[in-house]
Amino acid sequence: MAKPRFIFFDVGNTLLFPNRARMLAPLPVDQHPTLADWQALERRTKQEFDQGMIAGKVDHGFWWTFHTYLLQGLNSPHNSLDDSLVDGVRDALVANTQNSANWDQILPGTRDALERLRRGYAIAVISNADGKIDAVLQRCGIVDCFASITDSGNVGEEKPHPAIFEAALRQMNAAPAESLYVGDVYSVDYVGARNAGMQAVLFDVAGAYRKRGFPRVESLAGLEAWLQQ
Repeated sequence: MAKPRFIFFDVGNTLLFPNRARMLAPLPVDQHPTLADWQALERRTKQEFDQGMIAGKVDHGFWWTFHTYLLQGLNSPHNSLDDSLVDGVRDALVANTQNSANWDQILPGTRDALERLRRGYAIAVISNADGKIDAVLQRCGIVDCFASITDSGNVGEEKPHPAIFEAALRQMNAAPAESLYVGDVYSVDYVGARNAGMQAVLFDVAGAYRKRGFPRVESLAGLEAWLQQ
Protein backbone atom coordinates (compact mmCIF):
# COMPACT_ATOMS: atom_id res chain seq x y z
CA MET A 1 0.00 0.00 0.00
CA ALA A 2 1.45 3.34 -1.04
CA LYS A 3 1.85 6.01 1.62
CA PRO A 4 -1.06 8.42 1.13
CA ARG A 5 -0.39 12.02 0.18
CA PHE A 6 -4.03 13.09 0.53
CA ILE A 7 -6.48 12.44 3.36
CA PHE A 8 -10.20 12.97 2.83
CA PHE A 9 -12.49 13.08 5.87
CA ASP A 10 -16.13 12.37 6.44
CA VAL A 11 -17.75 14.90 8.79
CA GLY A 12 -20.57 13.30 10.79
CA ASN A 13 -19.28 10.96 13.52
CA THR A 14 -15.73 11.64 12.32
CA LEU A 15 -14.90 15.35 12.68
CA LEU A 16 -18.18 16.57 14.17
CA PHE A 17 -20.74 14.80 16.30
CA PRO A 18 -24.48 15.12 16.92
CA ASN A 19 -26.00 17.90 18.95
CA ARG A 20 -28.27 15.32 20.51
CA ALA A 21 -30.37 17.82 22.44
CA ARG A 22 -31.40 19.56 19.21
CA MET A 23 -31.76 16.34 17.21
CA LEU A 24 -33.95 14.77 19.87
CA ALA A 25 -36.13 17.87 20.44
CA PRO A 26 -39.29 16.06 19.18
CA LEU A 27 -39.04 13.78 22.25
CA PRO A 28 -39.59 14.73 25.89
CA VAL A 29 -36.24 15.35 27.58
CA ASP A 30 -36.77 12.46 29.99
CA GLN A 31 -36.95 10.12 26.99
CA HIS A 32 -33.62 11.17 25.46
CA PRO A 33 -31.17 8.24 25.32
CA THR A 34 -27.84 8.47 27.11
CA LEU A 35 -24.68 8.64 25.03
CA ALA A 36 -24.07 4.94 25.79
CA ASP A 37 -27.58 4.05 24.60
CA TRP A 38 -27.15 6.23 21.48
CA GLN A 39 -23.90 4.46 20.60
CA ALA A 40 -25.48 1.05 21.18
CA LEU A 41 -28.22 2.02 18.70
CA GLU A 42 -25.54 3.23 16.30
CA ARG A 43 -23.72 -0.12 16.47
CA ARG A 44 -26.95 -2.06 15.89
CA THR A 45 -28.01 0.15 13.00
CA LYS A 46 -24.62 0.03 11.29
CA GLN A 47 -24.57 -3.75 11.36
CA GLU A 48 -28.06 -4.02 9.86
CA PHE A 49 -27.58 -1.18 7.38
CA ASP A 50 -24.24 -2.55 6.13
CA GLN A 51 -25.76 -5.98 5.54
CA GLY A 52 -28.61 -4.45 3.56
CA MET A 53 -26.34 -2.21 1.50
CA ILE A 54 -24.01 -5.07 0.61
CA ALA A 55 -26.96 -7.29 -0.32
CA GLY A 56 -28.56 -4.47 -2.33
CA LYS A 57 -31.68 -4.63 -0.16
CA VAL A 58 -31.91 -1.36 1.74
CA ASP A 59 -35.51 -0.21 2.12
CA HIS A 60 -34.84 2.81 4.31
CA GLY A 61 -32.04 5.23 5.09
CA PHE A 62 -29.64 4.78 7.98
CA TRP A 63 -31.32 7.34 10.21
CA TRP A 64 -34.84 6.03 9.54
CA THR A 65 -33.66 2.65 10.85
CA PHE A 66 -31.78 4.22 13.76
CA HIS A 67 -34.78 6.22 14.94
CA THR A 68 -37.14 3.28 14.41
CA TYR A 69 -35.07 1.33 16.92
CA LEU A 70 -34.91 4.35 19.21
CA LEU A 71 -38.70 4.68 19.26
CA GLN A 72 -39.18 0.94 19.70
CA GLY A 73 -37.01 1.15 22.78
CA LEU A 74 -39.31 3.82 24.21
CA ASN A 75 -42.41 1.68 23.76
CA SER A 76 -42.44 -0.16 27.07
CA PRO A 77 -45.33 -0.51 29.55
CA HIS A 78 -43.85 2.30 31.65
CA ASN A 79 -42.68 4.57 28.85
CA SER A 80 -44.55 4.70 25.56
CA LEU A 81 -45.54 6.84 22.63
CA ASP A 82 -48.99 6.84 21.09
CA ASP A 83 -48.76 4.63 17.97
CA SER A 84 -50.54 7.32 15.95
CA LEU A 85 -47.68 9.72 16.68
CA VAL A 86 -44.74 7.41 15.97
CA ASP A 87 -44.44 8.07 12.22
CA GLY A 88 -44.57 11.84 12.67
CA VAL A 89 -42.03 11.80 15.49
CA ARG A 90 -39.70 9.56 13.50
CA ASP A 91 -39.96 11.83 10.46
CA ALA A 92 -39.10 14.84 12.63
CA LEU A 93 -36.15 13.02 14.21
CA VAL A 94 -34.81 11.99 10.80
CA ALA A 95 -35.20 15.55 9.47
CA ASN A 96 -33.28 16.90 12.46
CA THR A 97 -30.50 14.39 11.90
CA GLN A 98 -30.23 15.33 8.22
CA ASN A 99 -29.88 19.04 9.06
CA SER A 100 -26.13 19.69 8.94
CA ALA A 101 -26.48 22.52 11.47
CA ASN A 102 -27.25 19.91 14.13
CA TRP A 103 -23.81 18.27 13.69
CA ASP A 104 -21.84 20.86 15.61
CA GLN A 105 -20.23 19.03 18.53
CA ILE A 106 -16.45 19.02 18.15
CA LEU A 107 -14.13 17.01 20.38
CA PRO A 108 -11.33 18.81 22.24
CA GLY A 109 -8.06 18.69 20.32
CA THR A 110 -9.68 18.27 16.88
CA ARG A 111 -8.19 21.41 15.38
CA ASP A 112 -4.75 20.67 16.84
CA ALA A 113 -4.81 17.17 15.33
CA LEU A 114 -5.88 18.51 11.93
CA GLU A 115 -3.10 21.10 12.06
CA ARG A 116 -0.57 18.33 12.70
CA LEU A 117 -1.99 16.16 9.92
CA ARG A 118 -1.90 18.90 7.32
CA ARG A 119 1.82 19.38 7.87
CA GLY A 120 2.32 16.01 6.23
CA TYR A 121 -0.75 15.59 4.03
CA ALA A 122 -3.17 17.60 1.92
CA ILE A 123 -6.50 17.21 3.74
CA ALA A 124 -10.04 17.65 2.48
CA VAL A 125 -13.67 16.72 3.20
CA ILE A 126 -16.19 14.47 1.46
CA SER A 127 -19.58 14.53 3.21
CA ASN A 128 -23.13 13.37 2.58
CA ALA A 129 -24.84 16.56 3.67
CA ASP A 130 -27.33 19.23 2.67
CA GLY A 131 -25.07 21.63 0.78
CA LYS A 132 -24.25 23.59 3.95
CA ILE A 133 -21.56 21.53 5.66
CA ASP A 134 -18.94 24.22 4.97
CA ALA A 135 -20.92 26.64 7.15
CA VAL A 136 -20.96 24.15 10.03
CA LEU A 137 -17.22 23.55 9.71
CA GLN A 138 -16.76 27.34 9.72
CA ARG A 139 -18.85 27.71 12.86
CA CYS A 140 -16.85 24.95 14.56
CA GLY A 141 -13.59 26.70 13.69
CA ILE A 142 -11.96 24.13 11.39
CA VAL A 143 -13.08 24.98 7.85
CA ASP A 144 -9.72 26.57 7.00
CA CYS A 145 -7.92 23.30 7.73
CA PHE A 146 -9.22 21.80 4.47
CA ALA A 147 -8.05 22.41 0.92
CA SER A 148 -11.47 21.43 -0.45
CA ILE A 149 -14.95 20.51 0.79
CA THR A 150 -17.11 18.20 -1.31
CA ASP A 151 -20.75 18.10 -0.14
CA SER A 152 -23.24 15.69 -1.71
CA GLY A 153 -25.90 18.39 -1.51
CA ASN A 154 -23.88 20.32 -4.10
CA VAL A 155 -22.53 17.39 -6.13
CA GLY A 156 -25.89 15.67 -6.57
CA GLU A 157 -24.59 12.20 -5.65
CA GLU A 158 -24.12 10.68 -2.21
CA LYS A 159 -21.52 8.22 -0.97
CA PRO A 160 -21.03 5.38 -1.76
CA HIS A 161 -21.58 6.52 -5.38
CA PRO A 162 -18.17 6.88 -7.04
CA ALA A 163 -19.09 10.27 -8.53
CA ILE A 164 -18.74 12.12 -5.23
CA PHE A 165 -15.32 10.61 -4.55
CA GLU A 166 -14.22 11.36 -8.12
CA ALA A 167 -15.39 14.98 -7.79
CA ALA A 168 -13.32 15.40 -4.63
CA LEU A 169 -10.26 13.78 -6.17
CA ARG A 170 -10.50 16.13 -9.18
CA GLN A 171 -10.71 19.17 -6.92
CA MET A 172 -7.52 18.10 -5.16
CA ASN A 173 -5.79 16.83 -8.31
CA ALA A 174 -5.26 13.66 -6.30
CA ALA A 175 -4.58 10.15 -7.55
CA PRO A 176 -6.94 7.62 -5.91
CA ALA A 177 -4.09 5.28 -4.97
CA GLU A 178 -2.38 8.11 -3.07
CA SER A 179 -5.57 9.08 -1.24
CA LEU A 180 -6.99 7.85 2.07
CA TYR A 181 -10.64 8.21 3.09
CA VAL A 182 -11.64 8.32 6.76
CA GLY A 183 -15.31 7.72 7.58
CA ASP A 184 -17.56 5.89 10.01
CA VAL A 185 -19.89 3.60 8.01
CA TYR A 186 -18.39 0.52 6.35
CA SER A 187 -20.85 0.14 3.46
CA VAL A 188 -20.92 3.86 2.64
CA ASP A 189 -17.47 5.21 3.48
CA TYR A 190 -15.08 2.28 3.40
CA VAL A 191 -16.63 0.38 0.48
CA GLY A 192 -17.37 3.58 -1.43
CA ALA A 193 -13.81 4.81 -1.15
CA ARG A 194 -12.29 1.44 -1.99
CA ASN A 195 -14.52 1.16 -5.08
CA ALA A 196 -13.22 4.58 -6.14
CA GLY A 197 -9.66 3.22 -5.93
CA MET A 198 -8.80 4.95 -2.66
CA GLN A 199 -7.36 3.60 0.55
CA ALA A 200 -9.74 3.68 3.53
CA VAL A 201 -9.90 3.43 7.29
CA LEU A 202 -12.99 3.39 9.51
CA PHE A 203 -13.41 6.07 12.18
CA ASP A 204 -15.18 3.90 14.72
CA VAL A 205 -15.87 5.85 17.91
CA ALA A 206 -18.94 3.76 18.76
CA GLY A 207 -17.03 0.50 18.31
CA ALA A 208 -19.34 -0.98 15.69
CA TYR A 209 -16.44 -2.67 13.88
CA ARG A 210 -14.13 -3.68 16.73
CA LYS A 211 -14.48 -7.38 15.94
CA ARG A 212 -14.68 -7.14 12.15
CA GLY A 213 -11.00 -6.98 11.18
CA PHE A 214 -11.29 -3.80 9.09
CA PRO A 215 -8.67 -1.03 9.35
CA ARG A 216 -10.11 1.22 12.05
CA VAL A 217 -9.29 3.96 14.53
CA GLU A 218 -11.32 5.50 17.34
CA SER A 219 -9.89 9.02 17.41
CA LEU A 220 -7.80 11.48 15.42
CA ALA A 221 -4.88 10.63 17.72
CA GLY A 222 -5.47 7.00 16.79
CA LEU A 223 -5.43 7.97 13.11
CA GLU A 224 -2.11 9.75 13.56
CA ALA A 225 -0.64 6.64 15.20
CA TRP A 226 -2.11 4.38 12.49
CA LEU A 227 -0.53 6.51 9.77
CA GLN A 228 2.87 6.06 11.40
CA GLN A 229 2.65 2.25 11.26
